[in-house]
Amino acid sequence: MSDGYSSDKSFRHLISCFRPRLKRYIQVEPLMDYLPFLPADVKEQIQRTAQTQGNMQAVEVLLSTVEKGTWPPGWTVEFVVALQSSGNPLAARYLTDLPSPSSESCHDECLQLLTLLQPTLVDQLAVRDVLDECVANNLLTIEDRNWISAAENRGNESAVRELLKRIVQKDNWFSTFLVILNQTGNENLVQELTGTTWPESNADTENLSQKDGPKPEEPLISATSQSSSEESCDMENNSSELSFADSSVVSESDTSLAEGSVSCLEESLGHNSNMGSDSGTMGSDSDEENEMRRASPEPELHLRSYQLEVAKSALEGKNIIICLPTGSGKTRVAVYIAKDHLDRKKKESALGKVIVLVNKVPLVEQLFRKEFEPYLKKCYRTIGLSGDTQLKISFPNLVKTHDVIICTAQILENSLLNSEKGEDAGVELSDFSLLIIDECHHTIKEAVYNNIMRRYLTQKLKNNIHRKENKPVFPLPQILGLTASPGVGGAKKQAKAEEHILKICANLDSFTIKTVKENIDELRGHIKEPYKKFVIADVTREDPFKEKLLEIMTKIQIFCQMNLRSDFGTQPYEQWAIQMEKEAAREGNRKDRVCAEHLRKYNEALQINDTIRMIDAFNHLETFYTDERQKKFGISEDDSDESGDSADEDGNKNEDKKKKPLKLDETDIFLIDLFFDNRKKLKNLAENPDHENEKLMQLRNTIMEQYTRNEGSARGIIFTKTRHSAFALSQWITENDKFAEVGVKAHHLIGAGHSSEFKPMTQNEQKEVISKFRTGKINLLIATTVAEEGLDIKECNIVIRYGLVTNEIAMVQARGRARADESTYILFAPCGSGVIEREIVNDFREEMMYKAINHVQNMKREEYDRKILELQMQSIMEKKMKSKRMTAKHYKDNPSLITFLCKNCNVLACTGDDIHVIEKMHHVNMTPEFKELYVVRENKVLKRKCSADYQTNGEVICKCGQAWGTMMVHRGLDLPCLKIKNFVVAFKKNSSKKQFKQWVGLPITFPDLDYSQYCLFSDED
Repeated sequence: MSDGYSSDKSFRHLISCFRPRLKRYIQVEPLMDYLPFLPADVKEQIQRTAQTQGNMQAVEVLLSTVEKGTWPPGWTVEFVVALQSSGNPLAARYLTDLPSPSSESCHDECLQLLTLLQPTLVDQLAVRDVLDECVANNLLTIEDRNWISAAENRGNESAVRELLKRIVQKDNWFSTFLVILNQTGNENLVQELTGTTWPESNADTENLSQKDGPKPEEPLISATSQSSSEESCDMENNSSELSFADSSVVSESDTSLAEGSVSCLEESLGHNSNMGSDSGTMGSDSDEENEMRRASPEPELHLRSYQLEVAKSALEGKNIIICLPTGSGKTRVAVYIAKDHLDRKKKESALGKVIVLVNKVPLVEQLFRKEFEPYLKKCYRTIGLSGDTQLKISFPNLVKTHDVIICTAQILENSLLNSEKGEDAGVELSDFSLLIIDECHHTIKEAVYNNIMRRYLTQKLKNNIHRKENKPVFPLPQILGLTASPGVGGAKKQAKAEEHILKICANLDSFTIKTVKENIDELRGHIKEPYKKFVIADVTREDPFKEKLLEIMTKIQIFCQMNLRSDFGTQPYEQWAIQMEKEAAREGNRKDRVCAEHLRKYNEALQINDTIRMIDAFNHLETFYTDERQKKFGISEDDSDESGDSADEDGNKNEDKKKKPLKLDETDIFLIDLFFDNRKKLKNLAENPDHENEKLMQLRNTIMEQYTRNEGSARGIIFTKTRHSAFALSQWITENDKFAEVGVKAHHLIGAGHSSEFKPMTQNEQKEVISKFRTGKINLLIATTVAEEGLDIKECNIVIRYGLVTNEIAMVQARGRARADESTYILFAPCGSGVIEREIVNDFREEMMYKAINHVQNMKREEYDRKILELQMQSIMEKKMKSKRMTAKHYKDNPSLITFLCKNCNVLACTGDDIHVIEKMHHVNMTPEFKELYVVRENKVLKRKCSADYQTNGEVICKCGQAWGTMMVHRGLDLPCLKIKNFVVAFKKNSSKKQFKQWVGLPITFPDLDYSQYCLFSDED
């Protein structure tokens, strides 16, 4: 344009021609600060559109307004300057100088190379090294920097991706980025990007800005190995004006490079194989269809016939539940439905927003990385969030700026609660147009899925009333549920199974539950049903270790004069011991309470002995009693000899021995002495291989047989009941050389929650184990039920349930892990244990489930709708009545009416008036009287579980030895943080006593801690 951008008509024509690219390159919110000719109400409308419908839609409103409006002279100049000043230089370039198609095609290779090398950049580049330099060299604006810093909270990888996405939208990005990499000590990355060694001297670096300087495009193009591109670029290299060093040409190419880069560089590490080079010329592209073709390609999203069959109703906009077996591609169907939903909303110029709910933290990243992001990255912004995600940007803001949100259900529940209370910014169900619930069979009772859906149902019923009254209705999202097995809810009769399926459908407001019928043969071809096998272990072996434990337990029962029981080592015995402990605590009977607690430990040891090795059972008891003796006698393990006798009387031997023993009575002395008197005998018995567990021998033979038969291709999972047994089995296999001879490489996989005394695995540890299992570095997982549902574990040809039977849902989920060709599903059980019988019952219940689903599918529409409405009303009313009862109880009681008694010695610890709360979670007591009742000792159990350099807070212990809680530091104050499970709560009104597991179960509102009341300042301060 000879006259620049002064002609209104020409300027509006350029906006019309390059509208798709302008929409892609403009960040509208910062631009609003630089457009004084736009009226305030127009700016407000555009900003509101950006917040509710996204940036692209807001830019469309802006461009339409600019095109059609009448503006004061000079507005074109102001508009271009505003684009440049607000960090939108590439958009400004399209409205000033048109880039040549040939140079654009040539320089597309820069983006392609950056795309191909992105894994290297993400892996090796530290974002903090280059962030300041990028801002100083105008590759980033301050607002860009803030977004990158926010992304850094999710890790360096996310921050590098955000940085790459933003720099490619700036002028001279490639050559400037190379200079910055070189200046920050990343010469290896420069060499990767250019294919040549970078100039060492500053003078050579400065030559990049000269026309006769080095031309990075020559090694760059050869690195891509595309001959056609080489020819194109060689032609361009004949002219000095097309050198990469020429800022004007680089700017032109950047326009094209950024075009496909926004989505291309957003994708996560490992998806670069789906990327491709852009092609075509700029001049011929003037509509959005051509624009999309030029963007980076993504994987093809196709469904099989059976998947399309179950998706049909959802594609029509109906609420449905999809029930497909594990491994048949339920999530891929959900991705397809989500994309179709968003595409339709876009065509209708309506707001489309999808939220995907999962019930486990690892599933967030799995669904994001493996499913939704690869297939939707080109057109839609996708993000994964969990409780472990730390972001500076609030959840509601992330919802506004993304099209697909994958998160744990609790995050949505918390935000809905915030919105209802009006305390903080929150979201509403109307903010979403499609709600996908993974593992939707958990939408029952008081589960978080059901809490969310009750809000949906309540609003739906209100909408029905509003429609009759011709009032506005509250928009609600479409619902899509995914499950492999909805189960039967413990039903024993077919009618109850059908009622359970109807309840699931009602809770999800489902139009129907879809299973494959027409394309069942295709489904069977993709889902391999494993061969089912029972292994029965003979348990008639001599077990002197077990007999010794039974002898000790009988002595304890006689000592505390309890009713003698003989069902040692069983679940009923454990339940009896728990009940005895609670009753004794309520009655203030310390002797019975402590004895019941110790009997539970011995019962656990019996169960461990029955499942794994004797030495594992012995270690379980020894750890418990060593901790007990240390707490109550002040004697550590180092202070005692191997025989378990009393510690050496040398008072200078160990610092712990200088501590005075806590208050003890004959019960403590009897129980601790009883174990240590028998410790040596128990250990000798546990180490005797002649009496090893017969079930372990059978398990060893089974594993050896399966891994020998599969000749190196075996990959298996052993499901077991507890974290302790998973770890112990893994240790047993690792220590046995016979397993290594047949190629077994085992590792345990357990949950990340902290509900158990056994140390959990972190999320990163879980991911590392699963990754090694996928690559074959590990070929046998010993797992708890954490591996049954959802986790993306590579298909197996061996699945063993080692004495573990729960319900039909877990059976289907576990069996679904054996989906390789010619796989085997083995149930391992001792003779007479009832495990085989329960598995047969589960088979029967599974059959009942499919009959119930079929019955529900064939119900008349009127009958189905009536039943669903009844169940929905029933669910809502039950919740309301429960809330009313809780509220009434909540207001009836108050802190002054309760007292807290030590559950061990029954001493009065404090009253409810002494308790204060920090951040609505931590319950503390800061009264001077309370401080006299406890001592603080190092938490050695926590110390052993954590790394050596981990600083642990002290443990608050009653002078009788009972733990009360831990010391916490809050704003510089040391505060005793109490755990309610360690106390008996006495109610003054009716003289009743009760134990609670969590503070939330106590219907009392405690006041917040007044921090200033406890901050003491000296005159010097």
